[in-house]
Amino acid sequence: MITILKEKKENGYEWIDITNPVKEELTEVSAKYDLHKALVEDSLQPEHLPKFEMVADTQFIILRVYSSAAKKEADTIQEVTDKIAVFFGANFLITIHRREYPFLEEIKNRYVDTGKCATPFQLLFRIIHAAITSYNTPIAELAKELDFFEPKIFLQEKTPSLLKNLYYIKRKASVMDFIFDLTRSILENLKGKIASTHFNQLKDEILRLQTNTKHVVDNVANLLNIYISLSSQRTNEVVRVLTVFSVFFMPLTFIVGIYGMNFDVMPELRWSYGYLYVITFMVFVTFLIYLWFKKKGWL
Repeated sequence: MITILKEKKENGYEWIDITNPVKEELTEVSAKYDLHKALVEDSLQPEHLPKFEMVADTQFIILRVYSSAAKKEADTIQEVTDKIAVFFGANFLITIHRREYPFLEEIKNRYVDTGKCATPFQLLFRIIHAAITSYNTPIAELAKELDFFEPKIFLQEKTPSLLKNLYYIKRKASVMDFIFDLTRSILENLKGKIASTHFNQLKDEILRLQTNTKHVVDNVANLLNIYISLSSQRTNEVVRVLTVFSVFFMPLTFIVGIYGMNFDVMPELRWSYGYLYVITFMVFVTFLIYLWFKKKGWL
């Protein structure tokens, strides 16, 4: 669906927004603005990574924003992020995307309609800034999840799927960090085209978010190492206790192995309920060992 968010007569440039594009719409727009066919095809590929290209007087960038539909188990670029393509020139800017982005309407109301975006490059800055800051809340949530799992590891609390959850946190943070790297490359190509204050603001924003994502990745790696160390320590403790038990019973087993139980006088053999008593005693001992292991947290 093609929507004209700003007409050219206002401040000298036009902003066209295309949501869930079809080929016929793009053909019409590309003919009007002389858009390169290869770039138009790139704008239709949902899995395309962020990039910058320039053909003649038309510039083209692909951004990836955090997806509102991203699930907790999302761990790929396509699952974590959505694509938005932007064509822009001296007197026009075209945004192409499949999902509705509330921040585009907010930019229109706060900056375009009020005359604060006098050029396509000022509008481009607002779009890039909104795309970058869409990761603020997700990164904060990842850090919050880590704070939840950290004491459970140190206190050795049994939490279902602990390693699985840590894996997805690390994967999601790594995906975001990769997207930030590609977005920084786009900014380098835009240097000199947007105001230096805006350029520095975007770089600082990406640097801050990358620092946070790397912090999450490093913390997950540290927690995994701690988890493995504690698990090894716990296993060693179990082995030590079982070894002590084995040492106690080894000579008894050795003596029984040599002499057996071949004695003429064994009163228990003549007990009417001797067999039942022994079986009951064996079950009781097994149950006690089970309770002890459970209390120790070995089971």
